[in-house]
Amino acid sequence: MSSVHEMMPVSRPVSGSIRPPGSKSLTNRALVIAALARGTSVLTGVLDSRDTQVMIDSLQKLGIVIEQSKAERTLKIQGCEGRPPAAQADLWLENSGTSIRFLTALCTLGNGRFRLDGNARMRERPIADLVTAIQQFGIAVECEQGNLCPPVILTSQGLPGGKISMNANLSSQFLSAMLMAAPCAEQPVEIQIAGEMVSEPYIEMTLEIMSQFGVVAERPAPGIFRLVPQTYRATHYDIEPDASAASYFFGVAAVTGGTVTVEGLHAKSLQGDIQFVRALEQMGCRVTWGSQSVTVHGGPLRGIEIDMNAISDTAQTLACIAAFASGPTRIRNVAHMRIKETDRVSAVVTELRRLGLRIEEFPDGMTITPGGLHGGTVATYDDHRMAMSFSLIGLCVPGIKIAHPECTAKTYPDFFADLDRLCAPQQPGGD
Repeated sequence: MSSVHEMMPVSRPVSGSIRPPGSKSLTNRALVIAALARGTSVLTGVLDSRDTQVMIDSLQKLGIVIEQSKAERTLKIQGCEGRPPAAQADLWLENSGTSIRFLTALCTLGNGRFRLDGNARMRERPIADLVTAIQQFGIAVECEQGNLCPPVILTSQGLPGGKISMNANLSSQFLSAMLMAAPCAEQPVEIQIAGEMVSEPYIEMTLEIMSQFGVVAERPAPGIFRLVPQTYRATHYDIEPDASAASYFFGVAAVTGGTVTVEGLHAKSLQGDIQFVRALEQMGCRVTWGSQSVTVHGGPLRGIEIDMNAISDTAQTLACIAAFASGPTRIRNVAHMRIKETDRVSAVVTELRRLGLRIEEFPDGMTITPGGLHGGTVATYDDHRMAMSFSLIGLCVPGIKIAHPECTAKTYPDFFADLDRLCAPQQPGGD
């Protein structure tokens, strides 16, 4: 793909249906749990992207046997019964937050020395809360450069168990990482959360996948998780479509006044980001829930004030949709977006201003005031969600170009091709 992708505005409301690829969040969690299970698991509907590939490559370096069929979107994983075979490994996680965090916790179950590193941006993303939690178990782990960020060096002889306290106010992935590793400890593990948790639906997702592989976490009080030693059981697990990716297609309906159905998602989907459609309802869209589909019908959009802490991966999508509302939209309580693939608050503010909007930036979010939109080249900051979110503006405003669109390969390599198919004029005739 070229280094700039020029968007073509549509001339009509977009109507159609689409099924996004499998969820990155579910795929990487299921990979970790299947790797720790007893027996051979089969994952279907898996996402094939850079984030999932670095996870697969790293698990293989840890001695996990994985067979992949990209054509069939399946993975067969031979579990290690909670004990990674490799005595040492040097893992390269690029800028995959789920991978480096989940695998840092998984490596505590090994017997040896492990180093986990990533690209320049990964070396700026804090991981100290997870490192501090692991140190409470008596395991030797540190940030190699002393800056609270990767690379991480860890030497372990297994996870002994015990009680720890940890923070989850920067990323829920720190807690998810420890929850997935904890059942494989030698003794019970009790985790007490200090302060608030961000992105809580992702914790529920983690616990639900663990239960699908036969492991149950006790929750004796709010903010406390207790796991006795248990063995994950291999299973056949189907990955549902990515709800975060679905937000862009729901956004197509919103900004064009069309009707878009996303197949494979429903009201009881494991992914909290399915609740993004509730925000669109507040803005004036209509939502129809099917047993295996969700449909958004676009309507006149109005500005809203919304707390997006629990669904922050869709905040960029909403910010771009808000450009077409009849009044200002205030997105708040998303300060943790600043340590994602880029500082997403600052990046969205900068690029919306570049396109002519009046934006007010706050430590925890932004206010978008519609009016004055014009064309321009959108910088994407090597952030897949910047590229996909700002494509929505290009459906309605001439002259929008997306720089470095190849960054979508992180979670959705075929995004622009799928968007083009959805937006293509319908052919007359047919049954």
